[in-house]
Amino acid sequence: MTTTTLAVLVPLLPFLGAVTGLLLGRTAPGFVRPLAVLPTLASLVLAAIVAVRQGGDAAVDAATELTPTGSVPVELALHIDGFAALVALVVGLVATCVQVYSTGYLRDDPRYPSYAALVSLFTSAMFLVVYSGDLMVLLVGWEVMGICSYFLVGHYWETPEARAASIKAFLVTKLGDVPFLIGLFALATDAGSFRITKVLGAVAHGGLDHPTPIALLLLAGVAGKSAQFPLHTWLPDAMAGPTPVSALIHAATMVAAGVYFVARLLPVFEASQAAMVVLAVMAAVTMAGSGLAALAQDDIKRVLAYSTIGQLGYMTGALAVGDRGAAVFHLVSHGAFKALLFLAAGVIIHAAGTNSLAAMSRMSGLRDRVPDAFWTMTVALLALAAIPPFSGFFSKESVLGAAEHVSTGHTEHAPAAAGWIVLVAGLLTAVLTAAYATRLWLLAFRGRGAETPDHGRQPLTMTVVLWVLAVPTLALGGFAYRSLPDWFDGRDLAPTLATSVLGTGLALVGGLVVYSAWRHTTARAARVPLGAVAAHPEGDAGLVEAEAIATHTPAYGDVASAPDPADPGRLLLGPLHRHAATGFHLDAVYTTLFVRPVQTGASLVRFLDREVVDTYVRGAGTLPRWLGTAVRRAQTGNVQTYVSALLAGTVVLVVAVLLVATGA
Repeated sequence: MTTTTLAVLVPLLPFLGAVTGLLLGRTAPGFVRPLAVLPTLASLVLAAIVAVRQGGDAAVDAATELTPTGSVPVELALHIDGFAALVALVVGLVATCVQVYSTGYLRDDPRYPSYAALVSLFTSAMFLVVYSGDLMVLLVGWEVMGICSYFLVGHYWETPEARAASIKAFLVTKLGDVPFLIGLFALATDAGSFRITKVLGAVAHGGLDHPTPIALLLLAGVAGKSAQFPLHTWLPDAMAGPTPVSALIHAATMVAAGVYFVARLLPVFEASQAAMVVLAVMAAVTMAGSGLAALAQDDIKRVLAYSTIGQLGYMTGALAVGDRGAAVFHLVSHGAFKALLFLAAGVIIHAAGTNSLAAMSRMSGLRDRVPDAFWTMTVALLALAAIPPFSGFFSKESVLGAAEHVSTGHTEHAPAAAGWIVLVAGLLTAVLTAAYATRLWLLAFRGRGAETPDHGRQPLTMTVVLWVLAVPTLALGGFAYRSLPDWFDGRDLAPTLATSVLGTGLALVGGLVVYSAWRHTTARAARVPLGAVAAHPEGDAGLVEAEAIATHTPAYGDVASAPDPADPGRLLLGPLHRHAATGFHLDAVYTTLFVRPVQTGASLVRFLDREVVDTYVRGAGTLPRWLGTAVRRAQTGNVQTYVSALLAGTVVLVVAVLLVATGA
């Protein structure tokens, strides 16, 4: 088969698997699991063959016009360069691991057939985004992912949290998609085509008349899809869905789509210096804010969610300094270790038997009960904290190195201001990332919470996947920075000495500070005598909860809601903890600025419709109804009544005629 044929089959096979799974889910349940795993696995193999054939050389292009439009044509096109080939490999690997993992994680779920089909459709849509050479076809995959995320996040629709999270994810991402669509049309109008190669050609020859408005409109969609400030608030709430879905969304699909889109069309954004600065500021605020928020979360999945937001901030920061190689390198590396983190968290949750026990304040004794999750999550957290020689170190340092290079003014692709913004924010986030990674490890595996119930050994399909993902988490970085430059425009991805030493040193400082704070709070909580509870429960959490945790009795009505007495995040953040735990009240701001005005406007419209418009409608029907009632009452069926009325009428007419004649 030709490379083009193989590339077409990559998104097609999971799509066919999804359709077949939906059709046979009830009639032939025995085929559901093979139909979930095998098409995705086949797509992974085909994506690997396509990557080998492409080999980082000239892009593979093919196109056929779908239908004449009369203006800008829409084509079914492929454009597979080194970026697309590698990202497709990551998508296939993570999606296959998620499908295999889900056969164990959701083995008793009655809605597994529809879940598996939606995961396959999700995967197919992301493949379409990665390989598409036409912006309108890319938009199809972009929107299909949005509807799949709505259904998958709301998989546990019985719970109000899942229903609210699915609606929020859909609406917030659609809020960004509206300007995104306008930006696509404006871009195609300026460039004269939706074909990516023709758009980039037009940019290279100065063919864009309005680069800044187009870039800013597109960035709105990217912010929504990739959960960047200020449209990031949907992602932490999306943790109400099944944990494998979280792994898929965070590591390979949905949020990766926005970063990949900017990387593919980076010259469009580089045509506007203002857009690059806006992108840098967006990345900086996202990185720092998410790091602080992650340090204050108690739910293990919300910590990882804010972690994803921050790591995506690194990627957009690399794009803001014009280095898409560093951005996609970190996207690939992050895909491996973040999928591992979520799936290891899923093993922990599965071991406890319920998603409600994901609070780290409840965890105790998990190191010995889930050793596979312990060791693999430790590896993934080291990669997340960018500790050498794990993969996250090399990819994150490529971002910091690119920012440092731009900050010295050695590039024409981005302003020096963008370099300084990304560099300072990236170094600050390095401290915060290591801090919350260390806190998660300490609370999850060395915590003093109430013992969670033990539900026995985990399915082999779940634990094997963890070790499969541990391999690229360990080995990808050192291999990739030497081998991938040819796939990424030939740019050097090797760590620079200055940022490597500074970044690693700051990461170690962040980890050690959290460890010291944890030792301090643990020792202080252990010294508190029974009965010595603080008078204000919102004050010192260690004093308040020492007696409650020691005796396994709830101090706040439920142990799950009680803060860990040895939580170093509370000690380090101090008064800021309360604000960081709620995402700095951004949801409340949106409620005040947008939700309540819309609700007020809707109430006004409903009042006008019911009390004004409906009044006229009801009035128009009331008069005929009254006339009909009067006529109906006159029809009694009594002949004597009719004769009497006739005589009375005759008398009235005679009197009237006489009066008129007399007057005349």
